[in-house]
Amino acid sequence: MAGPAAFLIGMFVILPFVFAIVLSFTNQRLISPNPTEFTGLANYRQLLGMATLTLDPVKDDAGAIKMAADGTPEYPSIRSFTRGNADYANLSGMREWFSFGWGESRTYVLARDVVFMKALVNTFIFVLVVAPVQGALALGLALLINQKIRGINVFRTIYFMPVVVSIVVVSLLWRFIYDGNSGLLNNLISAVSFGAIPRVDWLGNPNTALGSVIAMSIWQAVGFHMVIWLSGLQTISPTLYEAGEIEGASKWQSFRYITWPGLKNTAVLVLIVITMQAFAVFAQIDVMTNGGPLDSTQTIVFQAIERGYGKQDISGGSTISVILFVIVLSISLLQRWITRERA
Repeated sequence: MAGPAAFLIGMFVILPFVFAIVLSFTNQRLISPNPTEFTGLANYRQLLGMATLTLDPVKDDAGAIKMAADGTPEYPSIRSFTRGNADYANLSGMREWFSFGWGESRTYVLARDVVFMKALVNTFIFVLVVAPVQGALALGLALLINQKIRGINVFRTIYFMPVVVSIVVVSLLWRFIYDGNSGLLNNLISAVSFGAIPRVDWLGNPNTALGSVIAMSIWQAVGFHMVIWLSGLQTISPTLYEAGEIEGASKWQSFRYITWPGLKNTAVLVLIVITMQAFAVFAQIDVMTNGGPLDSTQTIVFQAIERGYGKQDISGGSTISVILFVIVLSISLLQRWITRERA
């Protein structure tokens, strides 16, 4: 009876993943007259290649530090080290990712693929914010609706409604809410502050774009995890709470010593599900920002699809997919080890 399901999983999950691993070691493109060649780890080196370069400020003949027009010390051009410099051949083709000062010297962090590095950092920021905030909000909502009062099912339906709406529709709706000119959010802030707070282009500003997408993502999926928490709450025996009341336990003590221990397995499930969903963020990025502005909302999955299909670089997209698989697998194993049963 499991044969048909196993066949479909093998054809549409396992086999494509095996192909992705194989293609990541080649230069395969979707449409190319050139034959496919084995390139080894070249794709991985291109994506993950990093280096640091520490430079001293430029000094004049008298030994004084030259200053730029903005009053900061002037440093040698990065391109003089990354282009055609035989002494720094390992830096060839790299670009500046970011830099920081250390005394008079300045250290530059270089990367072969700066956009992918930004996508990697943005994805981890997304996960680190969404996982705890969404999980905590979902638990709070589950505690609120886990009551036997009239009309409670109405609230459960309202909280769950964003989950059943297409993520594309939700993203379009929130794009209008975040509009820099006549968006609902700007109009609300302007009304509350009587125009004292200027309007913000939430999705057009690199400083607010990723945070705006994170806020929308938390709102959209919090109802799904609320239902999981609610199912866990309803497995806890009411007699435990009755015993706590007899012993004079407060609401906080009941939650700490009865509710939370009873939700341990549910918490592990919620944490893993949220983490997996957060790493797979794509639709809202594609609809709301398309990875911009200035690559501030690039993510790993968006990069994989953009390169694999948008730029027809199927080997590069496959490499990014394999890297994502290794990251997600490592985090899953780490979560499982942290939440394991201790003797």
